[in-house]
Amino acid sequence: MLKTELLEIIANGENSGVEFKRDDIRPETLAREIVAMANLRGGMVLLGVEDDGTISGIQREDLETWVMNAVFSHVHPMLLPFYEVVALDDGQRVAVVSVAMGTSKPYVLRHNNREDIYIRVGSTARFADRNQQAQLFATGGLLHSETLPVSGAAFDALDRERLQDYLLSYAGDIEVPATEEAWIHRMLGLGFMTDVQGATPVCTIAGLVLFGRTPRRFLRQAGIRWMAFNGVDKSYQALDDTILDGPLVGRFVRQDGGARQWIERGLIEDLMDRFQGQPLVSTEGEDLGDGLRRERIWYYPTEALREAIVNALAHRDWTRALEVEIVAYANRLEVLSPGALQNSMTVEKMLAGQRSPRNTTIVGVLRDYGYVDARGMGVRNKIIPLVREASGEEPGFEATEDYVRVVLPRSEPAAQ
Repeated sequence: MLKTELLEIIANGENSGVEFKRDDIRPETLAREIVAMANLRGGMVLLGVEDDGTISGIQREDLETWVMNAVFSHVHPMLLPFYEVVALDDGQRVAVVSVAMGTSKPYVLRHNNREDIYIRVGSTARFADRNQQAQLFATGGLLHSETLPVSGAAFDALDRERLQDYLLSYAGDIEVPATEEAWIHRMLGLGFMTDVQGATPVCTIAGLVLFGRTPRRFLRQAGIRWMAFNGVDKSYQALDDTILDGPLVGRFVRQDGGARQWIERGLIEDLMDRFQGQPLVSTEGEDLGDGLRRERIWYYPTEALREAIVNALAHRDWTRALEVEIVAYANRLEVLSPGALQNSMTVEKMLAGQRSPRNTTIVGVLRDYGYVDARGMGVRNKIIPLVREASGEEPGFEATEDYVRVVLPRSEPAAQ
């Protein structure tokens, strides 16, 4: 780091990614700051700088060894910071301890026979609360939130006809369970229900959102929030603002001879049907397509739109208490999925075709029903080329610690 860069950082003061410390702090204090930064987006600790930005300089001998020992002794999992010393014109020296955003979250401070999880909030390190800890565990792949129990959602919260079709059509069962006890045993085996200590088994998040009759009755973040605005932001009055509820998969029944008949749509089909009456998403053409009804004209490639919605539902973070949000504006449509990208996934890796599913049970069932691309390449092979062909523009992808957003630019209408 150049001394001009260092002085500019110091002049700007402490923030979420910069912390000032004297070099006579205790080792666990330094480790706490590094843990908090690694659990957020990374950052740097400047040793030899007072809280007010005054440069006091390095006083401790062999500071680099002390820093590395502090990190190795108190930070878990192991994390290797980058250490450098910047010399200033007046002879003062400042040590810069840089840490990247961790890929093995949550990082903990080990001290006094405890393991404490810290996060960076503004310019301070704070204990992570219960929800923040769950999000860190989920981001690091140590918590599979889809397997969590849903309080109050007993077996009768699930649609037995949907389950029966899944067992016979995809799970390999020859016959359906004969008793409720046998049903629950089968659901436990598939991960659609889970045991709860001291109580009867309840649905998992995966089981409820896939096959539940009304998932939002028990899980408020289930479903989809659909909004439409006749402008380019939400400052306009909403043309539509609706919460859609229902299981992800449709309902089929078996006819004589074993043929399956689709008798009820799932949540994804309900949303696509709603789009047909939305002037910001589609409209009716002038020509009669089949002689009885006018052809539907879409402003977005339906296959790309469907893929973006399925991805948002399949890969969302269930520790976040928000619905998947679909918003149509006058010039674009946005699909927002709660939660950060899982593990070490980035937008660049996603666009390149890397795969790292967060909710393996949900993704597996959706793949069985044909909702999810079997190769996991829907973004690369569907959304990008279809949107590019329809609009001449690239779709947008944004990932933060709180959400993943896909932006589809509106195109000239095309009959589909």
